Amino acid sequence: MTRPASLGEFEQVVLLALLRLGDNAYGVTIRSEIAECTGREVAPGALYTTLDRMEEKGVLRSWLGDATPQRGGRAKRYFAITKAGRAALISAQRAYQSLLEGLDLVGGANA
Repeated sequence: MTRPASLGEFEQVVLLALLRLGDNAYGVTIRSEIAECTGREVAPGALYTTLDRMEEKGVLRSWLGDATPQRGGRAKRYFAITKAGRAALISAQRAYQSLLEGLDLVGGANA
């Protein structure tokens, strides 16, 4: 069995945002979701660089939607997590949970 791709912390945040957004995951909504959930403002360039790298890793896919007059005839680029991305995210989260076991970080075990 192939080992899931290794994910950094920001890559995990991005994949979790994609899961939360479902069919509405594109640059602006991804940045907003990350900011709302983490308080972290992400520069567009940093996000798109990460999204491109993650697509090369095979943990997400992208496609262009229809062009709209509101966007000056440009299409939105949508993103979705792949099966490999879901496996990598689960693996990373399990590793974190394993490392947290038995620790009393903020007033309770596994807090």
